[in-house]
Amino acid sequence: MSAKLIDGKAIAAELRQSLKQQVTERTAAGKAAPGLAVVLVGDSAASAVYVRNKRKACAEIGIESFAYDLPDSTGQSELIALIDELNGRDDIDGILVQLPLPKHIDDDTVLDRIRADKDVDGFHPENIGKLLQRRPTLRPCTPWGSIDLLKSTGEDLTGMHAVIVGASSIVGRPMALELLLIGVTPTICHSRSGDLERYVREADIVIAAVGIPEFVKGSWIKPGAIIIDVGINRTDDGKLVGDVEFEAASQRAGWITPVPGGVGPMTVAKLMQNAITTADRPNQ
Repeated sequence: MSAKLIDGKAIAAELRQSLKQQVTERTAAGKAAPGLAVVLVGDSAASAVYVRNKRKACAEIGIESFAYDLPDSTGQSELIALIDELNGRDDIDGILVQLPLPKHIDDDTVLDRIRADKDVDGFHPENIGKLLQRRPTLRPCTPWGSIDLLKSTGEDLTGMHAVIVGASSIVGRPMALELLLIGVTPTICHSRSGDLERYVREADIVIAAVGIPEFVKGSWIKPGAIIIDVGINRTDDGKLVGDVEFEAASQRAGWITPVPGGVGPMTVAKLMQNAITTADRPNQ
């Protein structure tokens, strides 16, 4: 293996320690600890794991976590009513609704209902719009965390060409906006992009977020490229793998994130950072 590992777990731990200090200083000054409502609908095992990790991070940092675990039968109107209640509570600074929601509930309708200044996921149209206008406030956590991982390499990223594989509203699209903020030229590839291999071969940075195990082949990677693998997939034998063919890509890349232990911990850490930001709103 020639690539250097980008240790997301260690970088996230350092950020969490800094955030813990911020909360300690806040409470020492007589202010309330940030309050985060975490809403889980249904019994998805994967979602339950993600929520448990987020609540654990809250406890570590000193953020007060309010748990709302709802049955799969919860209707959209019931969920909207809960969000309206949380929007109006002064002790709730941030609101997180774990995705995906059950099929009978529309994700966009629910996410749009969360007040923009309590949107710790950074998905509200107002927050995405501010990112587009180069004045970000609450930012989508995975793209924002990926920027920290890129910066941790110490490479001069300015002017590099990044290829994003995957055009979702959660990762791919906001990732392009984050890259523009640091002077990187992004290309977003999607299911209708022709000759994906050609795009990847030209990339100084590859960000894989397509949700298909080892979809990006190691032989496509430009020698010395930086790889941020957002994917986390479980194979039939129970192994966790990313969207990039890790072993083969590691022989060509300059830097690469592992799976697990790369992007995932940074996503949670950035969520905590957003939660603290919501508590520092001017009217708080």
